[in-house]
Amino acid sequence: TDKVENLRKKNKTKNHKTKPKHPPPTFLAQLGQDMVSILQLVQNLMHGEEEEETSQAYRLQNVGEQGHMALLGHSLAAYISVLDRERLRKLTTRILSDTTLWLCRLFRYENGSAYYHEDDREGLLKICRLVIHTRYEDYTIEGFNVLYTKQPVIYISSAARTGLGQALCNQLGLPLSCMCRVPCNTMFGSQHQMDVALLDRVIKDDVESGKLPLLLVANAGTPGAGHTDKLGRLKELCEQYNMWLHVEGVNLATLALGYVSSSVLAATKCDSMTLTLGSWLGLPAVPAVTLYRHEDPSLVSGLTSSQPVEKLRALPLWLSLQYLGHDGIVERIKHASQLVSNSLLVEDELSSPVVVFKFFREYSNRVSDCRRSRSVCFFNCALSLQLGEQLAQLVPASGVDVVELEDEGTCVRFSPLMTSAVLGTEIQDVDQLVDCLKMKIPVLTSTLQLREEFEQEVRRTVGLLYIEDLSWPGLGVVRYNYHSDGKNDDKQEKELEKINTELLKKLNELESDLTFSLGPEFGGQKNCVYIGMVTEDLDVSELVETIAATGREIEENSRLLENMTEVVRKGIQEAQLQLQKANEERLLEEGLLRQIPVVGSVLNWFSPFQASPKGRTFNLTAGSLESTESTYVSKAQGTGTTPPPTPTSSLAKQRLPGQKIFKRSLRSSDAFSETSSVSHCDDLEKVDQRPPALFPGQEQGPLETEKAEEQKEVAQATKTDTEDIQSDKLPRDCTKVEEQEGQR
Repeated sequence: TDKVENLRKKNKTKNHKTKPKHPPPTFLAQLGQDMVSILQLVQNLMHGEEEEETSQAYRLQNVGEQGHMALLGHSLAAYISVLDRERLRKLTTRILSDTTLWLCRLFRYENGSAYYHEDDREGLLKICRLVIHTRYEDYTIEGFNVLYTKQPVIYISSAARTGLGQALCNQLGLPLSCMCRVPCNTMFGSQHQMDVALLDRVIKDDVESGKLPLLLVANAGTPGAGHTDKLGRLKELCEQYNMWLHVEGVNLATLALGYVSSSVLAATKCDSMTLTLGSWLGLPAVPAVTLYRHEDPSLVSGLTSSQPVEKLRALPLWLSLQYLGHDGIVERIKHASQLVSNSLLVEDELSSPVVVFKFFREYSNRVSDCRRSRSVCFFNCALSLQLGEQLAQLVPASGVDVVELEDEGTCVRFSPLMTSAVLGTEIQDVDQLVDCLKMKIPVLTSTLQLREEFEQEVRRTVGLLYIEDLSWPGLGVVRYNYHSDGKNDDKQEKELEKINTELLKKLNELESDLTFSLGPEFGGQKNCVYIGMVTEDLDVSELVETIAATGREIEENSRLLENMTEVVRKGIQEAQLQLQKANEERLLEEGLLRQIPVVGSVLNWFSPFQASPKGRTFNLTAGSLESTESTYVSKAQGTGTTPPPTPTSSLAKQRLPGQKIFKRSLRSSDAFSETSSVSHCDDLEKVDQRPPALFPGQEQGPLETEKAEEQKEVAQATKTDTEDIQSDKLPRDCTKVEEQEGQR
C-alpha cells in the first residue's frame, strides 16, 4: 500500500496537467496492463472522483497489528488453496480443529462444533435447516409435503433484530405464519425480556392445533437495550417440548471473563450460540462463529462441507487468536466491561455491559391534559435524538449512537463491547462523555421549560404564527404572517417566503447566543424560522417582540418599495403629459414667427424673449410632481417631508457591558454589583462639585450666608429667564425682569 501511495503521488506530480478528471474505465483492456497499473486503477477507485479535495476522507482506519494479522489471513488462505489436495486437507483440518477448540474453551462451551460464516444470520439459518432435517425424517425425500401436514413454528422475541424472522422464512421457504413473535414482559421484570409464562401458553396452543414447535431464538443482550432473557427457564421449557434453543447477543462476550453473571452463564447449556468476535475484539474481516452441539450435522444442512477451501474461513481468526492469546482476548473484553461499571457507576442486577439512557422530564403543570403530555413525550424523544447526535460529535471515541426502542422511543446507547476495541475507547473518553452530558442536561431542561412560554407569547403577538413541530429539538418554530391585501396564492406565497427569509437573515445578524435556521433538511415546515436550544436566562418576551418588530420592518420596507415603483411609473407618465403641455404653451407664448429658423433668430436679436425657466421635480415621499420655481428663486432645494420612523421593539432596554441580546439581567449577578459601584462613584462626584458651605456639619458665617442667598437668587432668576426664553406661548415680562435686575 505504501508503494502504491508513493507511486500515485509521483504520477500525480508528473502528470498533473494531463491527468483526467475522472478515473479510467474499468472494462477489460485489449492489450492488458501490468501490475503497477492495475494497483493504480484500484487506488483511483478507492479514492473516487474527488481525490484532490477529500482525499483524507478515504483513508483506511487504523486497524493495528492484530487487524493486519486478520487481513493477512485472507491472502494466506488464497495462497494455501493452491497446495495439493492432501496437504491442503491436513492443514485445513488442523486450523479448523484448533480454532474450534480455543473458542469452546474460551467461551465455556464444552464438546461443541463450530461453523464460520460471513453473514451473522447465516449461522442461525444453517441451524434451522439442521433442526428441520432432524425433526422431519422424510424431509429429504418428500420436501415441503412433510411440512404441510405438520407446520413448524419458530419462536423469536419481539426485542430481536429487525427483519430477522422474515429473513429466516424467506431463506427457508416457509410462510410467515411459521414465525411467532413472543412479547416481552409487561407486568413484571424487564420490558425487554421474553415473557416465559406467555411463551408456555403459546406453545401449548400450537401443539393442540397440530403444529410442531421447532426452535426458540433467545437473546443474551438484546440488540437495543442489551437485556438478557431468562435463559435457564427457557432451556427447561425447550427440553419439555423438545425444542432447539439458540442464543445470540453481545453479552455472550462476558463468558470469557473470570466472573460471569448467572443469567449469561446459562447460555453455555443452550444448543447453539452465535459469536461476533470481530466487533468484540476489534478485528476487521473476521468471520462470525456459530457454536453448536449435534452428533451428526449432515451435509444438507450446510454446517459441514467437503471442500477444504471453505474450511480456510477460520484462518484469519486463527491468526488473530494466535497473536492476541488468551490473556489478550480476556483483557480486551474486561476493559470494555469496566468502561461501563467503573466510569458510569451503573447498578444493574443483570450486569449488562450496555447502557441506554434518554432525556426525560415529566409534565407536572397539567397532568390531566393528555395532548400536552403526549407532546412533551414526543419532544423528549426529539431532545434525546439531539443529545445523542451532539455527544457522538463531541466525543467520537465513545461510540455512542441513537436507538429506537418499542416502548421508550428514542434513546442514547453506550455499548463499549461493540465499539471500544475498534475506536480505542479509554477511561478518559468516558469521563469526557459524562462531562458533556452534565453540560447538556441544563440546556435541554431550560429549553423544555421555556417552550410553553414561547408558544404563549407567540400566540399573543399580532403578526406571528406559532408552528407546532414536535420533532424539532429547540425552543420552537415561528412564522411571520404576511398581509395579503387581496393577492393571489402564488404571489402571497412568494412574498411570505421573501419576508421570512429576510427575517432569518436579520435575526442571525444580531449578537445573541441563539441559533436561527430553516429547520431540518427533510420534513421541516416551509417559510418558518426555527429557534434552537436556549438557556434559562433567556428573555422570551423580548425575543418574540424583536421577531415581530423585525418582521413588520421588513414588510413595510417591501410595501414601500412596491408603492415607490408604482408611484415612479405614474410620475413618469404625468411628467410626459406635462412636458407635452408645456411645449404647447411655449409655442403659444413665443408665437409662430419665432419658430421659423432665420426669422426667429432675427426677431430674437431685435426683441429678445424673456421666459422664466419652468421645470418639474418629482417628490418620492409625496408621490407628486412639483414646480421648480421655488428652487430657482430661493437657490435651494426643498427637503420634503420626513419619512416615518422605522418600527422597533418596545422592549428595548439598556444593557450591561458584555450582556448579549435576549438575556435577562439577574439582580444577584456580578454585573449588578459593578453597576451599583459605578452609580455610587457618580454620587460622590456630584457631592464634590457642590459649594463647600453646603456640606453638612460645617459652620457658616454671616457673610457666607449672604453670599449663598445671593447665589441662590441668581440661580433662580437665571432659571426663570431660561424657561421664559424657551417658551413661545407667553410674552416676556419686562417689568419682572427689571425688578430682578434691581434686586441683583
